[in-house]
Amino acid sequence: MVTQNIEIRVPEDQQEGTRYVLQGWLKQPGDAIKAYEPIAELETDKVVVELSAPADGVVASLLKQAGDELVPGELVAMLDSSQASVDKPATAPATAPEAPVAALQADAPRDSGSQQGKTSPAVRRMLSEHNLCLEQVIGTGRGGRVTARDIETCLKNGVAVPGPKITRGESSAIRSHFVPHDPMRKRIAAHMQHSVQTAPHVTTVFEADLSAILAHKARWAPELASRGERLTLTAYFVAASALAMRKVPVVNSRWHDDKLEVFDDVNIGVGTSLGERGLMVPVIRNTQDMDLYQVARELERLTGKARDGALLPADVQGGTFTISNHGVSGSLIASPIVINQPQAAILGVGKLEKRVIVREVDGQESIQVRPMCYVTLTLDHRVLDGFQANSFLDALVSTLENWSLESGSKLPG
Repeated sequence: MVTQNIEIRVPEDQQEGTRYVLQGWLKQPGDAIKAYEPIAELETDKVVVELSAPADGVVASLLKQAGDELVPGELVAMLDSSQASVDKPATAPATAPEAPVAALQADAPRDSGSQQGKTSPAVRRMLSEHNLCLEQVIGTGRGGRVTARDIETCLKNGVAVPGPKITRGESSAIRSHFVPHDPMRKRIAAHMQHSVQTAPHVTTVFEADLSAILAHKARWAPELASRGERLTLTAYFVAASALAMRKVPVVNSRWHDDKLEVFDDVNIGVGTSLGERGLMVPVIRNTQDMDLYQVARELERLTGKARDGALLPADVQGGTFTISNHGVSGSLIASPIVINQPQAAILGVGKLEKRVIVREVDGQESIQVRPMCYVTLTLDHRVLDGFQANSFLDALVSTLENWSLESGSKLPG
């Protein structure tokens, strides 16, 4: 039989500068594999993706090792498609799992192996980090599949598990321990350092009265909830940012050495915390063409995928502006919030709290208690000056404070 080798390469449909880390091989030379079946797991600073076989066949050779850095288009494996009918049993992955996972697999019931194969990379990472096995978690996904949210619920409900395995520091004078960096944390660190070194960061601060949008949310959120949809405060900030960019479009731009690129599409990334697992920034595309409810739907869809470890590369690419709602964890002001390069600015939203303020009513000063929050714009000072930044925040705050109660009187079908 004539050998018909097919190349397996890293996906090329990525933005400039994307690099991968090979997490591990799911198949070994001699293993049979079906078209579109995963052969490896790759991790960027944003998502974990599966590398799939382009055709049926047998794995001929693996050209890279776990931990290797890869670039889009790089050749990583060869597939012999002439043996597509061969059905050899799969061997163990090339990279042995860390000790906590290995122990769990050894002690788990016999059918846990098949269930383990159905879990996402993010779920397997969380199981390892918290020394959990699948039998301790009630799966709510399709077919009983365990999701990241299921693990979070399990931990929240008081499942007692030992802490992470650590290595003691070498100094006898100061007690310490080492926690190895995972690939995602390394890539985030490199991205943040690059941003600070690239752009001169400046932050401007405004204060917003959220009375109008809280009244609007109270009016319309229950109706949307009855339809299985969720209306969050973050959705208002996304929609208001897109409206403010009509007045100050230069906020939605990118610096080049010889020119400024101002984007017509407003693609807003929303920082989504994954707890100890890091941070993802899924992107809501074309928000300039969306109403509030369309924004809310897309926001809920993407943040849900982020927490389930199910984001695709396309879900985190093409952002032109970013929002960090750090107030959800109690922060009043964060400055500076590091710009998500190569964007020109990032909006920070602080904690919502009731504060005493002075308002003029019928020509008289009145002391009132209002729901307030600080909003910040951290900007690339090569692109924006204070006047433009303040104009943007002024438009943003004005939009939020004058939100019409009846703007949702005709909800989309």
